[in-house]
Amino acid sequence: MCAYSQNDDGAMRLIINHDKITAADEPTAAPPTDVPVEETAAGSEHSDGAVTDALDDAQEAAEAGNGSGPDNVDPGVLEALLFSTHHPLTAARLAELMELSSTRGIRRAIRDLNRQYEQHGRSFRIEQVAGGYQMLTLPEYGEYLGRLLKREVDTKLTKAALETLAIIAYKQPILRVEIESIRGVACGETIRSLMEKHLVRIAGRAEEPGRPILYGTTRRFLEVFGLNSLKDLPQSEELARPKEG
Repeated sequence: MCAYSQNDDGAMRLIINHDKITAADEPTAAPPTDVPVEETAAGSEHSDGAVTDALDDAQEAAEAGNGSGPDNVDPGVLEALLFSTHHPLTAARLAELMELSSTRGIRRAIRDLNRQYEQHGRSFRIEQVAGGYQMLTLPEYGEYLGRLLKREVDTKLTKAALETLAIIAYKQPILRVEIESIRGVACGETIRSLMEKHLVRIAGRAEEPGRPILYGTTRRFLEVFGLNSLKDLPQSEELARPKEG
């Protein structure tokens, strides 16, 4: 269970797990200006998540008054499940594994665990990734994890693959000819490689003569880069700027 969370400057965070594909560098393609970015400091939650939490708390309080509150969530079992998995687990899946009748107590239990981790200075938090929950290490440990896994990281995705993947991520659904127009080189082989790694998929066909294929990213892409949704892609001003030589 190793992962980079998102850096303080908003750069794309990176998950590194036992069987995950990892990236040698961060995508640098300019995203659209209307893409909102999640605040991803460890232990923080989405603004809509805070609203959901408040609604959950109000619902639980009302149900408790009626004698029909949510199932008690064993934090030890929840922690063990998240610690042992290589992939994000949804609240529904966690409730199923813990034999709970609902998911209402899952978010509360996760918040409580994260508070404990923060109070005790632990090196990880439970965060939302690809619609589920996963344990991720804090950004300040990224340098050390990078040293440990540098060779593995460097051999996984080439610069060309990362550039192509970034274009697809920000512009999807997108035609191959559009990708090649942006990069200035042929990308057919690179796209096939990304599809073999399950990072890119066929997203449909364009309403044009010949019905050319449109490409988009996959759920695995979200897992690999530690994103809960495509809305969490960093904006251009938050991507790491190259140092002036």
